Amino acid sequence: MRLSLMLRELEAKIVCGEQDPDVSALVYDSRKVTEGACFVCIKGAKFDGHDAAFDCVKNGAKVIVAEREIEEVKASGATLVIVNDTRYALAFMSAAWFGHPASKLTTIGITGTKGKTTTTCLVKNVLEHAGRKVGLIGTIETIIGDEHIPAKNTTPESYILQETFAKMVEAGLDSVVMEVSSQALMQHRCQGFVYDIGVFTNLSPDHIGPDEHSSLDEYIDCKAMLFKQCKVGIANLDDEHFDRIVSGHTCSLETFGLSEKCDLRATDINLVKTAGRLGVTFKTGGSLKMDVEILAPGRFSVYNALCAIAICRHFDISKEDIQEALLKTQVKGRIEKVKVSDGYTVLIDYAHNAMALESILKTLKEYDPGRLICLFGCGGNRAKSRRFEMGEVSGHLADFTIITSDNPRFEEPLDIIADIKTGISKTDGKYIEIPDRKEAIRYALKNAKHGDIIVLAGKGHEDYQEIKGVKYPMDERVLISEIIKEENL
Repeated sequence: MRLSLMLRELEAKIVCGEQDPDVSALVYDSRKVTEGACFVCIKGAKFDGHDAAFDCVKNGAKVIVAEREIEEVKASGATLVIVNDTRYALAFMSAAWFGHPASKLTTIGITGTKGKTTTTCLVKNVLEHAGRKVGLIGTIETIIGDEHIPAKNTTPESYILQETFAKMVEAGLDSVVMEVSSQALMQHRCQGFVYDIGVFTNLSPDHIGPDEHSSLDEYIDCKAMLFKQCKVGIANLDDEHFDRIVSGHTCSLETFGLSEKCDLRATDINLVKTAGRLGVTFKTGGSLKMDVEILAPGRFSVYNALCAIAICRHFDISKEDIQEALLKTQVKGRIEKVKVSDGYTVLIDYAHNAMALESILKTLKEYDPGRLICLFGCGGNRAKSRRFEMGEVSGHLADFTIITSDNPRFEEPLDIIADIKTGISKTDGKYIEIPDRKEAIRYALKNAKHGDIIVLAGKGHEDYQEIKGVKYPMDERVLISEIIKEENL
């Protein structure tokens, strides 16, 4: 591809070398440079691609795209292109390289602190139930037709994103629904196209610290960027940060929530509890009126479903299709019900910090369980404060806590458990420690009583346990199945 086609939508200055060379590959990883390639210098947390630019030229790169002049490259005879932001440039160049595939799809981007994974799955299932062919990009996986690709990031780098769009087009898909992280917005991974629909679920303090966001203000500002890059914006009016999120938006704007002021709102919310199942029913009012039932508990499940409805009503879909799809959808590792007995309920959830754990435990207490049992551990090589906080939350809210191992990484599981116990000791909560996670689950199931709700928190969709740098297979669904057979439950 000619360089001029890749730079068409960018402000760029060609400092030296051939003015419009034909490029054989677009690369941002210096290890993948091939003869005739264009290398884009990306500055990361640990490595600056500018430092590898001249080596890339020696390895065959014909074009270097950088944020500053590099004397060795100038002297080499290669083409040197200067742009203001190489990440921003990479996004537009990638879109051009793959033939602007997003223009051939209906694109839906969902951002927010919580609810992204669940809402994307709900939307995918509703649209597919109505006959659409939908791809998904998210925290758990990327789905292209029958192909399931485990995710490395919530939102991939711009080159991978555009490549994925191209594969979806080639596979005959007509739509894509994706999670859009604040990091991705900050790093311009989603530039190079405009979303047909951009969505905001909610916001609470998260991802603030080294290598993430420097402050809550920056976190909010990054989330808000989505509403300057979509045609239709759909936002949660009930969220306290709503005004900041939609400030300066360039899209048409719609709202959802529980408030009377929302364009689409939920009313008449009722909790549903039957044998081994938890759910909720509600009505919608405003832009669409219908009855809804979902097999996921709590108020946040109402918000997720309402958000999905707000999106899907923009497609030619009947109310019946929406109702049927929402009732059938269960998201892996997100308040996921695993059938063990009609006498008690077992749930798997990804809650792996105090905020998320508090949210799910408070939600489950509303269902008036016989006992609320919380089984969890904490990841190694992470902030100890998270362990203290999670221990304290479970001690306050659960009737009984089973402290076990999560991903210990390079720490000793018993040291992590000791930190959790420091937190739980601040409460009157009853607990037991069982380091082996399978044995901890076995204890929970063998000692379950009628009416209990057991939540296995922290692992969610993960199917491994990371110990000393090695990921060993461990899927809680498999563990439960094995225990049922071994114990004749």
